[in-house]
Parts: sequence; C-alpha cells; structure tokens
Amino acid sequence: MFCSWEDLTAPVGLSRQMNNSIKTSKYNFFSFLPLNLFEQFQRIANAYFLFLLILQLIPQISSLAWFTTVVPLVLVLAVSGVKDAIDDFNRHKSDKHVNNRPVQVLINGMLKDEKWMNVQVGDIIRLENNNFVTADLLLLSSSEPHSLTYIETAELDGETNLKVKQALTVTAELGEDLQKLTEFNGEVKCEAPNNKLDKFTGTLTLRGEKYALDNEKMLLRGCIIRNTEWCFGLVIYAGPDTKLMQNSGKTTFKRTSIDRLMNVLVLLIFAFLALMCLILAIGNGIWEYDKGYYFQVYLPWAEGVNSASYSGFLMFWSYVIILNTVVPISLYVSVEIIRLGNSFYIDWDRKMYYPPKDTPAQARTTTLNEELGQIKYIFSDKTGTLTQNIMCFNKCSIHGKSYGDVYDMSGQRIEINEVKKVDFSYNQLADPKFAFYDHSLVEAVKLGDIQTHRFFRLLSLCHTVMPEEKKEGNLVYQAQSPDEGALVTAARNFGFVFRARTPETITVVEMGETKVYKLLAILDFNNVRKRMSVIVRSPEGDLTLYCKGADTILYELLHSSCDSLKEETTEHLNEFAGEGLRTLVVAYKNLDEEYFQDWIRRHHEASTALEGREDKLSELYEEIEKDLMLLGATAIEDKLQDGVPQTIETLARASIKIWVLTGDKQETAMNISYSCNLLNDDMDDVFVIEGSTSDDVLKELSDEINIQFEKSSKKPKVLPDEQANGVYGLVITGHSLAYGLEENLELELVRTACMCKVVICCRVTPLQKAQVVELVKKYKKAVTLAIGDGANDVSMIKTAHIGVGISGQEGMQAVLSSDFSFAQFRYLQRLLLVHGRWSYIRMCKFLKYFFYKNFAFTLVHFWYGFFSGFSAQICLDTSYWTVVNQFFIWGSLSVYFAITFTMYSDGMYMIFTASFPFVGTARNTLSQPNVWLAIFLSITLCVLPVVGFRFLKTQLRPTPSDKIKEAKKRPPPPSPRRRLRRTSTRRSGYAFAHQHGFGALIMSGRNMRPKSPFATTGTFSPNSDKHKHKGL
Repeated sequence: MFCSWEDLTAPVGLSRQMNNSIKTSKYNFFSFLPLNLFEQFQRIANAYFLFLLILQLIPQISSLAWFTTVVPLVLVLAVSGVKDAIDDFNRHKSDKHVNNRPVQVLINGMLKDEKWMNVQVGDIIRLENNNFVTADLLLLSSSEPHSLTYIETAELDGETNLKVKQALTVTAELGEDLQKLTEFNGEVKCEAPNNKLDKFTGTLTLRGEKYALDNEKMLLRGCIIRNTEWCFGLVIYAGPDTKLMQNSGKTTFKRTSIDRLMNVLVLLIFAFLALMCLILAIGNGIWEYDKGYYFQVYLPWAEGVNSASYSGFLMFWSYVIILNTVVPISLYVSVEIIRLGNSFYIDWDRKMYYPPKDTPAQARTTTLNEELGQIKYIFSDKTGTLTQNIMCFNKCSIHGKSYGDVYDMSGQRIEINEVKKVDFSYNQLADPKFAFYDHSLVEAVKLGDIQTHRFFRLLSLCHTVMPEEKKEGNLVYQAQSPDEGALVTAARNFGFVFRARTPETITVVEMGETKVYKLLAILDFNNVRKRMSVIVRSPEGDLTLYCKGADTILYELLHSSCDSLKEETTEHLNEFAGEGLRTLVVAYKNLDEEYFQDWIRRHHEASTALEGREDKLSELYEEIEKDLMLLGATAIEDKLQDGVPQTIETLARASIKIWVLTGDKQETAMNISYSCNLLNDDMDDVFVIEGSTSDDVLKELSDEINIQFEKSSKKPKVLPDEQANGVYGLVITGHSLAYGLEENLELELVRTACMCKVVICCRVTPLQKAQVVELVKKYKKAVTLAIGDGANDVSMIKTAHIGVGISGQEGMQAVLSSDFSFAQFRYLQRLLLVHGRWSYIRMCKFLKYFFYKNFAFTLVHFWYGFFSGFSAQICLDTSYWTVVNQFFIWGSLSVYFAITFTMYSDGMYMIFTASFPFVGTARNTLSQPNVWLAIFLSITLCVLPVVGFRFLKTQLRPTPSDKIKEAKKRPPPPSPRRRLRRTSTRRSGYAFAHQHGFGALIMSGRNMRPKSPFATTGTFSPNSDKHKHKGL
C-alpha cells in the first residue's frame, strides 16, 4: 500500500514513512547535559557565578580560592539538574507506556501483535470493540453491516455522543479476509498533516479507479471503537503527524513570576555590587596615591602594579569576588528545596485524596507552587471536568402533573437522600443502575393511566437508539446522544422496554406484552429543527406521530386546545430549569390514513429530488408537525461533580475569572453553566456571539454588546484591568471564535471578554483552546491556569502558566501533560486558596530574610574596606560563616542535642576520661521535670509577647483575611427556598448533535444486525399478582 501526502498549496506530492511513536519528553541521554545547562544558565545568577569563577582563576585579582565558588555552583546546577532529570524521566515512562501498547498489524498475510510505536504509514491494522484508535486510519471494513463503525470522540472534542463512520463500498468487500486485505494494492493521496479535526481531503486510486475520501471515512487517533466487534484500517498519519498530536502543542519551559522577579532583583543587585566595587576601587586608587605609595617598604604593590590607578582597577575585580555574597548563589538551591517541600504538602494532603479511585493529588512539577496563589484566569473544560459525564432521568411533567420531587404529609419537600429508591425488581428487563424516588409515578403506570402510558410509549419509540442484547434480558443501548440513552432507559424501567429494531419495525415490551410497531418515517433532528419525530403504525392499526424537542420550537406547533396544559407545563419547565436540568417537551398527533398516504408519497418524491432536497423535506416536516397534542416534558440531569457550584462560587469571591472552553454544543454548555453557578439570572445580560463572517463578529462585539469602556487608538501591549458597568456573561461559538482570533479582531475580543464575569466558548477545537489562553497571556498581565481531563485539553494545559489534569473518564493524556493533577474539580479550590497562598507566603518571607542576611553580611565587608586601606581583605572568615549558616539552616536543635548527648556519653568517657568526666549528665538533666518546665517557661515568655501582639492586632485592626476567617466561624443564615425563573431561550438543554442524526441510516437498514432471538418474547408482567404490590 502506497500513501502520498499532497500539500494542497503545492503541486508536488510528498511521500513519507513515519512511525507511530510519540515524544512528550524534553531531553534524551545525549542532549540532557547541554540543554539543561543552557536552560540553567538563563538564570542570571548562575551566569554571574560562572563569570566569577573565571575571575578567581586570575591570581592578580583573586583573594579567595577558586573552589569556594565552584563547589556551590556545581551544587546548584546538580540539584536543579537532578530535579529536571526526574521530571523528564517520568515523561519518558508515560511515552513508553503509550508507545508500547499492543495492536494487531497485518504482516505477510498474518495478524501479528506489534507495539504502537512500530506501526508505520501504509500498515493495515485490526481494532476491536473498546480499543483506542492507534493512528489516523482510513476505514477499510468492519463487522457491522455496510462496514459501519461507531466511535466515541470524547478525547478529541469532549463529546460522548456516538458518531458513525462508513468505509467505501470497494473496501468494505474486503471484510476480514486476510488474504484479500494482504493483496489490497492502492494509492492514497491526501492533504499534508494538519490540526483540523473536522476536515480531511484525499483520494484512493484502486485498480485504475479514483474514489473520493473525506472525514466520514477516517478514524482519528484518540477515538474509541464502540459497538463494533472489529474493523480494519489503513494508517494515513502516524505519531506526531496525527491530528490529535498536531493539536497537542509543544512542551514549553514554564517559569514563575517569582523567578522573573528574582532575575530583576539580581540585575539590580549587580548594579549595586558594581557601584560598591567602583566606590571601593576609587577609594583604593586615592589611598594608594596618597598613602600607600609611601608604605611600599612593608606593604609592597603586587607584581606588575606600577600605579595607583592600575591598583584601583585590579581592586575593582578583587572586590567583585569579595562582595560576591551579595548575589546569592545558594538562593536558587534554597528556593528549590522550599518548592520541593511545598510539593510534598500537596502530595500528602488528605483533603485532596479521592478514595473511590484511590487517587491522591500530585504535584508533577516542583517549580510552580507559589504561582498557584497568583491565578487570575481559569480556563476549564466542561465534559468530565465540571460534569461527571453521566445523564440521569430526574423529573418529568405528564399531563400537567409534576413527578420527581417527594413530599411528606404536610406538603414539605423531602430531600432525596432521605427517601427510599423505587424498587424496579418486578421488571426483569429494568436497568439495575437506574434510580428514581417518586413512587407516585410507578403507581400511575401500574394503574394504567392513559396519558402516563402514552408518555413512556413516546419515549420508547421516538429515538434513534440502537439496542444490543447478547444475553436474554441484558440490554445495552448505544445512543447517538447521552440524553436519548437516558430517556429510553427511563421508559425501559417504567415498563416500556425498547427491545429491538429493524428498518421497518420497532419492538417494544409494554407492561409485559411484546408489541411490534411499524416504523413508517423518521423526521430527523438537526440544529435548526431542534426536534425529531417518528411516524409509526401500532399493532391495532393506529397511525401516530410522536415528537420531542426544544420547548421554544414545539410550543409553536401545538394545537390551540393545549393552551391551559401548556401554562402548567411551562411552570414545571421553569422549575426544572431553575435546578439546572436539561429539559425537553414531548407531544403526539393522530394521523388520518388518507392524508398520510398522500404525505408519504410527496415525502418519497422530495427525498429523491436532485435539487432542493433539503428544503423540500423541511417543508414537508413543517406541514405534518402541526397541531400537536402536548403530553408533557422531561428533565435530565447532567450530573455535576461533587462541590462544583460551591467551588466556582468561592473562586469567584477570590476575584478569579473562569472561562469554559468546550467542544460541546452551545445549549449544553450554557445549561451546565447555569447549573454550576457560572451564569445566573442576576446578571445584567448574557451576550451570544455567533457571527458567520468577520464583519458580523466585529459588529456583535462592538455594536450589540453594550459594555462601556474607554477605547484607545493605539494597540497596547498589555491591557489594563477595567471595570464594566454591570455583570455580564459572554458566549461565543467556535466558528465565530475563529474570526475573533484574527489579528484585526483579537484585541476587541479579549477586551470585551475580560470585562465579562464569565466567558463560555462552545464548539472549539483543541488548538482554539490554546489560542484563547495565549491571547489572554498576550494582552493581560495575569497568571493563567488551564484544567481539563482529556486529550483535547492537552494543548491549553501546555499553553497556560499552570496546567492541571483531572484523572477522569477520558483517559490520562491530560494528567501526563499537566503540572498538577487530582481526581475532582472541587480540589482546585484547596490547591489555589490553601496551597497556593501558603506557598507564596512562605517564599516571600524566605526571600525577604535571605536578602537581608546577604546584605548584612556583605555590607560589613564594604564598611571594613574604609578601615583596611581598600585592600580587598576579608573581614569575616567565610568558611566559618558557611558552617554557621548551614548549622542554622539544617537544624540547630538537632545538632545541639546530638553534640550534648555525645559529649556526656559513656563512649566519650572511655576514650577521653580526663576531658569528659560527666557521664550521663545530659540524660539525668533532661529526665528531670523541672528542667523541661524551665524550657517551657522560657519559650512561653519569649513567644507570649508576639502572640499577644498579633491577637490584639487581629482584634483592633483586622485585615481582610482576618474578617473572612471570622465570618467563616459564624453559622451561615438559612437560605429560603425559592424557585428560579429563567427565560425560555435558556430552558431547553437537549443535546442535539451538530450533524444530522441516525434517522436516515436506520431507515436504510444499513446498520442493522440480524434480529435478536430475544426480542419477540415478553418476560414480565407488572400487573400480575406476583408483582402487583411489590415495590410500592
């Protein structure tokens, strides 16, 4: 098989053989030493001490031995180098783990197990159900009818919806025949590697015929095979050329603001050092000219010195060596040790440990701890980061009655955790993981309420879910949307079990009775219709249209007789939306036989039309979806992770702005934002940017958004912090964001966005996430943090000042690229507000003391120069100073007790009897209570004034931090329950796919397996005597 990459901007094709190995590490065995030294000498202090070492090798100006500089310098470089080596070794381990994953490769007519890294462009590989896709593949064939393959792309775009791919007919014929696959000889020409996840252009030339290739025939690395036993694919892009890796970004060297500040301070200290040396050198020249010239008999000038000015020149460099302690060479080692200790505090924090997955918090880098306390902007993924990625049927409204809440005898609402779950054991086909708490709904179903039965019948028929039943009663649903899966599962548990489907029929077990409905049409949903419908014929011969969709759309299609019911349902919808649930309205319509036959004839003509097919079908859909009868509404909970709303509220109080960057749909992202308190009804406005051209986006940013701020004619390098004239939210789609990130609009975009309290970017690619982070870094003097859990978040995690990975349901790619990792979003609050704050305070206090100590020591030598004839003599013995310094740093108490016990030990007495006669004095002394009492009283007397002063200061002049601590001690006032009202535009959060649904695919029958042998038998009857009273 021959593959050619053809750059669409160049006329010449490019053929390459690229292996599939990836590399996220920075060094290898040979490059580590030069690259690491190059990075370390970017620190000005290290470069200075290298220069100082060179000076000390010149005898005329050196008054100190060269090893006094080389030893600490080597120690500094070694400690930092070992730390960097350990970090990079961990990256090598993660790379090795990924590169050594097994995959079946077709070699010489046989399937052989190979490592991922050995897969090359042009190889044919076999993947099985739940396998990760190894590289970017052209789908050749699969186990499904018509070579369909279902995939999950959560790691690419954050969506958990199943997507379907289909192979070319000419390659689908290959099946799993290894001989045919081995003899497969074709040529693929395609575009050069790029980061566009939704686009692929190429051609396959086979037996002289050319076949067009597009994105619908590609399986991208990072996807997961679902509901497909096996498939074969041809490797098109491998390793770093895959679209996933093209979106991953580069590993950059991250430095904290403290590091940059220390570099500035060191430069200032250099200037101060040069000034001191210049003063002392001038003083030496004057002294030698005025006094020293006459004392050469017993204070001779050094060899080669023949003038006072030359002596002053040499003394300048001598004092550079003598006063070098003002530039702290041990500063960086001390800083790294403190950072290492702060990292251990994070690793050991039990409050950031997640027992269900046995996952502790982990500081994957030790150089960024104090930066955690300076975060101003947080960029967060949505799916798997804010949410658990689990959809649950939570509540519903049926014919004006709300179900889901539980009330006591006095009419007070009872919390869910105080109520026993509904027992569905009477239903042998029920999903055991489904939980519901309102027993009155089960009672209505068992009593045969017509509207309730019709409601759940609609949920079991109106969908595009695919069932799989390998064992009798063990149903598994594969849904294009997780919302659909939740609705069909709810109908299943309440006695309307969707069992099987063919292109013409849907089999449902209704209250123990198996019924086969004839499927006549599927009116598929898309982003414009925001609804879907099915037309079915019941076993009794009744024709019915069932419809579900957004309330804003379906309310316009209802019959006038539903007005009163619509008001009641609207009230319920407001309640559901106020709790952050994803709502959906359901309705039905009984059809006339004669009208339907005429409509289906026109539908067939429209579906086969060569021109204007979509418009004609849309008109027919609008025609039949009128005068619907309202049934009710559903409310699905996209479960947030525990503590997400409280965490976001706390971070907002700390003046941290949160931006949500997600590949998911706008409706879903906004609904989740309301659920977790990012958006709320108290905001002045929430602006939505969805322009389709550059001019439209500019107009929406500048004209329609009414935020008042001063405009400048110049393009500033850094935007100042500005306050808006209200509280606003901003929502922007990925298509509009692409224009907003252009050079002529980026300043307007970032300025407007930063004025808003919350920014939500929907439908964004991984690369766009990184570009948004880079834009804020470019124009705002602020520290940024990116947090995510999937491979689609890697690029923004690498781009932000600090990257946090959540070990969630989308793999470990985000964790492997992150600086810090933990299992739950709520731990971010403790990471920033506890560990970040204390790390910064510790570092600042240390730096203040360190510079004070060094200046105190150095200025003594400066002052001593005026009393020693500016002769560059040292005032204090540096070796003594070093010993004392280390003694106090590494623990004077430990050394004191060790020496004390040694001096008065039996061994010392045996060796030096005359010098150490006081055997056991230390043990006897420290065993007496009065000695420890004296120590305790001494410490108390020393500490008490300081503690008293701080206590009085807190009481009389409390800081903002003290006020917050005091407020936390008081019990919060009880918050009255209130129903949140939202406008209808925000109510429907149904996760419509951005593409067409599976309707056409189902009606064609191309995705159908042979009929399940279990689908035609009823297995339970909830109305039987055996189960009649069970579970009530």
